[in-house]
Amino acid sequence: MKQKYNRIALVGIEQEEYDIIKAQYSGHVIWHQSIPKIVVKDEVLYMEKSIGVGMLPVDKVVYYGIYDNDFDFIAGLAIWNGDCYPKASAMLDCRFKIPCLVKALSLSRFSAPRGFISAGASVNTTGDTIAKWGNWHCGENKHRFTGEWESEFTATIEPYFEGEAVRIMMIGETYWQIKLEGDDWLKSIHPDNANFMPVDQDLLEDTLYIKNVLQMDMIGNDYIVGKDGSKYLLEVNHIPNITRFDEVRQVYLSTVIEWIN
Repeated sequence: MKQKYNRIALVGIEQEEYDIIKAQYSGHVIWHQSIPKIVVKDEVLYMEKSIGVGMLPVDKVVYYGIYDNDFDFIAGLAIWNGDCYPKASAMLDCRFKIPCLVKALSLSRFSAPRGFISAGASVNTTGDTIAKWGNWHCGENKHRFTGEWESEFTATIEPYFEGEAVRIMMIGETYWQIKLEGDDWLKSIHPDNANFMPVDQDLLEDTLYIKNVLQMDMIGNDYIVGKDGSKYLLEVNHIPNITRFDEVRQVYLSTVIEWIN
């Protein structure tokens, strides 16, 4: 479809990725590394200029990042209902971790029951337990305990699942499985020894099903694979890290460039 304003917006994209995308697009680009002000009026999205005062209409938005104050911005994009990558309504459904987990567990073959604790309440467990709180997806805001524990925040609780931590990551139809690493029980994509590994077909199918039902353009599902072969979905990442591996970054960039053009 022909672009009406010949203008796209890139929000949250780093300088290096911005330069590559901009070079492959012949129109105008508004670029913000933090959350910009927007107005939706008569089904048109207006975004504040990168430089100077005022707002301009845009045809498409590429959003990449997780910010403290991004939920209302994503809601605005969803109300606009225009061309956004990833799909704004899907990001909205997945931005808050606990509601997203509730949805994902209802869809996954590998769900395990979770507990819940209000801020200021305490819980007593006999087994090794993990509490998780907040809406960041970067290995933080987690606590491992046995016995009595008082939570400062609203949190989910789950058994500590012993095993290998892996991520199934999809951008469009391209997928990878990544072995997550860490010096202790906290595992993530960031350590130097985190790397690609053969794809588990069951985990891939599970991720693909969740991705399709939630209408997500990209997804990173974290699982534990136990020594006995048991599998557990841990969480869904609606904005999985695309800069850790160059192979993933290249697929992301080519997908975005094809989409904006």
